This record gives sequence, structure tokens and C-alpha cells, in this order.
Amino acid sequence: MDIAVETRALRRVYKTRSQEVVALDGVDLRIGRGERFGVLGPNGAGKTTLIKILVTLLLPSSGAAFVDGLDVVTQFRELRHRIAMVSGGENVGFGMLKVKEQLWMFSQFYGMPSNPAKRRIAELLERLGLSDAADRRVSGLSSGMRQKMNLIRGLITNPRILFLDEPTVALDVGAARDVRDEVRRWMAEDPTRTVILTTHYMMEADELCDRVAIVNRGRIVAQGTPSELKQQVQQNAIVDIQLSPGRRLLDALREVDGVAGASVAEQDGIDRFTLLLSSDAALGGVMRIVEGSGREIRGLQKREPTLEDAFVKLVGRGMAEEEQG
Repeated sequence: MDIAVETRALRRVYKTRSQEVVALDGVDLRIGRGERFGVLGPNGAGKTTLIKILVTLLLPSSGAAFVDGLDVVTQFRELRHRIAMVSGGENVGFGMLKVKEQLWMFSQFYGMPSNPAKRRIAELLERLGLSDAADRRVSGLSSGMRQKMNLIRGLITNPRILFLDEPTVALDVGAARDVRDEVRRWMAEDPTRTVILTTHYMMEADELCDRVAIVNRGRIVAQGTPSELKQQVQQNAIVDIQLSPGRRLLDALREVDGVAGASVAEQDGIDRFTLLLSSDAALGGVMRIVEGSGREIRGLQKREPTLEDAFVKLVGRGMAEEEQG
């Protein structure tokens, strides 16, 4: 496999006067050229720290990292001309500038000839539906339009490797879909291009990525295609139960014989429990706990596994609960 990104025992420790925080703890990765590779995990798992090291914005504490065959520590100047990074929710540049002016300014930072840069900007504005906004001030853009502009900034120079750090965070469904569609289109134009995506949206990783690494507390707990990861819970029965609000049940449900994993999320005043059962017989014990709680059952269904279920199986609790922890 032609390697686009490789890390070896990569470690990053943040030190203060009173403590050390281990953000990355021995990360080993090999990402092939032409892959759409997802780094999936809760906020605080180490995803952004990993990306910042790979794009030469942060030094590792130990270990090694290579991007496009170049050492991120000793060959960073040469590497920066081959990569681009786009983060979700970023507000870079100058709000007083027009959209096309700001994009042209960034093209000059990369040393692009002016006229080719302007043609490339016009092409990308058209592709992402922003042509009508080219003469609008950046300060007047919606969050979705601003993120599309940020993606254009990352694509102007045709990088060999594109890093996307939570690129659709806080976007509405339509804007997020447009961003994902453009990433697919950009990759399809050249099979040697590579995308590294960090996200905590399970559905986005499942839909967009060829392979995924699940990261938690600075470590990689699993790698594989979305299908391979979901197969890890294929032998489990996945049951969703919606309950009226009430006393905490999660710990009690986890103690039921045959429950391999459990998580809960509150939505619209309903507690939505997801249970991984080693057999359908475990559902009887679950229902006894629910009935004893006095809670009202608002819905119950059995379904096929998702990446969220794989995360629960591997980590022991859901994404939202891990973030709160």
C-alpha cells in the first residue's frame, strides 16, 4: 500500500504546574494514498491533537509522524506546500473583505499566480453554490456559507492530502450534505488524493469514510471499514427503548445478565436507551428493571447495528456519556 500518512507510537502530553494530561498515548496509524480515512471519537479523545501534529501545528512529545513521506518535525516547510487543513466553525481572515477577496488573499499566502488562482476560486464558488455570494462581505455570511468558503480555501491549491477537522459541526443538514458531496467530488477527480476526517458524528463517518479509527482517551481502540467495525456487534441484538423521564436506570440495566453494553441520550424529553444484548433472552431482565422503575415505555424496536453501537461495545458506554466523563 502506498502510504500517505503514518504514525509510530505517537504521543503528546500537555504539562501544567500541577498535572500532566496525556492527549495521545502511543498512536500507530497507516493511511493509504487515495483513502478517505475517518478518525472517530468523542470530544477530548485526542482527534484534534492528532491532526495538529500531522499538519505541523504541534510537536509530538515522542514517537514519529510522516505525511506524504515527509517527517512532520524536520521537513515541515516542504510538507506545508502539499497539505491543507479545514476546521469546523473557524473564523479565519477578515470580515470586512468580500468572499472572493478573502479567498484570493489565501491563495497568495500559498504563492499561487494571481490569474490561475482567480479562475480556480470562481470554479469552486460555482461548484459549492456560492457564486452569488462572491461579492458579499465575509462578516455577512451564514455559518453554512462560511464553512463552504473555508472548504474552498482548503481546495484552492489542490493539496495532495486534505485534513478536515469536524468540518460539519453546527451546520444544518443541507450545508453538511453539500460539504460531504464536494469532498467526494474532489476525491473522484484524482485517485491519489487523500482525506483525513475527524468527527464525532457516527453517521458522517459511516457515509463518507473508506476506513475508520475509533479513538478514545488518546488511544486507538479499533480500526477497519465501517462494515468491519459494525460486524463486531453483529452477534448482539440491538434494542432501542424510549422511556419517560425518571430515576437513573443506566447502571442497573448494565448489570442485567446478557447486556453487553448500554448507553442513553435525552431527546425531546424522552430518554432513549440503546442496549446491546448477547441474546434476545436478556430482554426479559431489562423489562423487569424498566417496569420496576415506574417509567412509561414510549417505544421499543430491534434494529441493525451502527458505528455508535460498535463504539458502545468497544468503549463500554456511548459517545455522549464518554464526552461528559
